[in-house]
Amino acid sequence: MIVHGDCKFFKGDIPCKPHKEFGYHCEGCPVYKKISNNILIIKLGAIGDVIRTTPLLRKLRKEFPDAYISWLTYSPDIISKSWVDRILNVTTENIELIKNIEFDWLINLDKDGIAVSLANSIKAKKKSGFTIDEFGHAKPFGKSPEDHKWITGLFDDLNKQNTKHYVQEIFEICGYDFKNEEYILEVEPSGNKWNIDKTKKVIGLNTGCGGRWTSRLWPTEYWIKLAKELLSNGYEVILLGGEQEDEKNKYIQKESGAKYFGFYPLKIFMDLLNQCDAIVSAVTMAMHLAIGLNKKLILFNNIFNKHEFYLYGKGEILEPDFDCDCYFTPVCSNNCMQYLYPEIVFNSIKRLE
Repeated sequence: MIVHGDCKFFKGDIPCKPHKEFGYHCEGCPVYKKISNNILIIKLGAIGDVIRTTPLLRKLRKEFPDAYISWLTYSPDIISKSWVDRILNVTTENIELIKNIEFDWLINLDKDGIAVSLANSIKAKKKSGFTIDEFGHAKPFGKSPEDHKWITGLFDDLNKQNTKHYVQEIFEICGYDFKNEEYILEVEPSGNKWNIDKTKKVIGLNTGCGGRWTSRLWPTEYWIKLAKELLSNGYEVILLGGEQEDEKNKYIQKESGAKYFGFYPLKIFMDLLNQCDAIVSAVTMAMHLAIGLNKKLILFNNIFNKHEFYLYGKGEILEPDFDCDCYFTPVCSNNCMQYLYPEIVFNSIKRLE
């Protein structure tokens, strides 16, 4: 009996989809699709980092339409099954699996210990990105784009000089030119009946920034002032955030009159975000979700190189009017975000209409 183990539909332990639906066997199967390249992407990272790596899939699928693409990540739920054949959470079982496969191309875009050690041990004909040195540190596989991404991550002064955004950098690591390929993000209706007045422009205010870089926090009184100004000018205002922002958002709601529906799991949060016309956010997961959902975006930045972020022409990056030295600093001793004033943000929202 003929068995096509090199078919994209083949499972190995259970019947393939064409067999279940049509009763096909491998011999003479009319939908047999031979795998052209076996590609593994390692991008473990936070959800936002995973989302902003998805434009690479558009390029890979264009060049290798019949490739079998696997992706190892801590955020498997955010990756589209329409674009990736095997989505792997970081487990012992999955690590053992990929260590026993020979890939045509390994792309490792992370520099943490587990990623670089795997990149070193996984068998692949071609490797791009980062591997491990003799002391257990990350190092590039050796090409100049990888050197650029590596060096700018080591020295703040060189990072400040960088004018390339993240998506451009990972494209160059893989030998591609970035041509405005967009994020891939699939959102499903949650079934929630949001009490939102869609006859007005809906502005989502994402008031948090995560727990690591609290230097990015905008003053609560500024969120209140901005929400009031938007409401008085005929906008619908929705407060967004996670559990960490719940009490703050309840307070802002009470003081401003903006709407707040609570905090939700990722898929429902994405649906709520999708109800908005524009999002105001610091550099955090909601920023990448907004880009992936093709929303207009007002992005607050103070501690990162603004050139790192690419908004696809759909937003503005606003920074404090203060020459602060808090670059890549978790806590800002000057509280420099107080120098990004609500009226500046309001005017930016108006410009995006």
